[in-house]
Amino acid sequence: MHCYFNGSIMPVEQASVKINDLALLRGYGLFDYFRTYNGVPFQWDWYWARFQRSAEVLRLPLPLNQNQTADILKELYTLAGQPDIAYRFVLTGGYSPDSVSVIEPNLLIIAENLPKDNPEGRVRGIKVLPFEFVRDLPELKSTNYLHMIRLASEMKSQGAADLLYHKNGEVSELTRSNFFIFKGDTLITPDQNILHGITRRVVLELAAKTFKVEVRPLLVEELAEADEAFTTSTTKWVMPVVQIGRQIVGDGKPGSRTLALLAEFEKLVTEYEAVKA
Repeated sequence: MHCYFNGSIMPVEQASVKINDLALLRGYGLFDYFRTYNGVPFQWDWYWARFQRSAEVLRLPLPLNQNQTADILKELYTLAGQPDIAYRFVLTGGYSPDSVSVIEPNLLIIAENLPKDNPEGRVRGIKVLPFEFVRDLPELKSTNYLHMIRLASEMKSQGAADLLYHKNGEVSELTRSNFFIFKGDTLITPDQNILHGITRRVVLELAAKTFKVEVRPLLVEELAEADEAFTTSTTKWVMPVVQIGRQIVGDGKPGSRTLALLAEFEKLVTEYEAVKA
């Protein structure tokens, strides 16, 4: 695979970052991640807008505009020689002479193989562990995934796939994805302390055709009343959640409403033919 790094396209193994980069020294950096379907970058306009907003929040100027970046995506896709790939954007604070000051950000765009799918999770559902935490600046995708990595072995030992963040009695999100519950035919998803996921946005649009949708604070106590639960992301699509800690959700199996949304999403991406970047 190839990548773009500060003006040049090169094989991934040739790219390198100096040790005084602020992402390494201070964790000052952000990223985004998306993929193609049928060779087309999925919801490219939405992903670019989110990446641009995240850069503004961290006060990091982007060296490229959307059209310039789209041209890079095309070249990386051609070089990959595969039907579909993933893209990872990384914008760091850049090389700092005093380990604090931002002088010029580093921009890295990596073409990657698609991650291994988890069809078993979509059929059987996954377990998540409640964890009291809210991400700093949750509206952006920072490079800080400290708790996910630190607690990876504990999750594995408990047969859990992820953490479910909550704070002050309100549920927010999983470490890398958004969270939803069904109460009957009403779909509920948190509206604050979350990353506004692109898959989340698409699924909400699909759900609104059939279900009542509530985007609002989701209380921890409401989890016990959930008939179904699921999470969404680029890699998870619509992933049923059947257990939260010790609590079994519904009958412990992926619910019919969740599976219907999964089928709708799968149909959408299988036939995806948006305007190419």
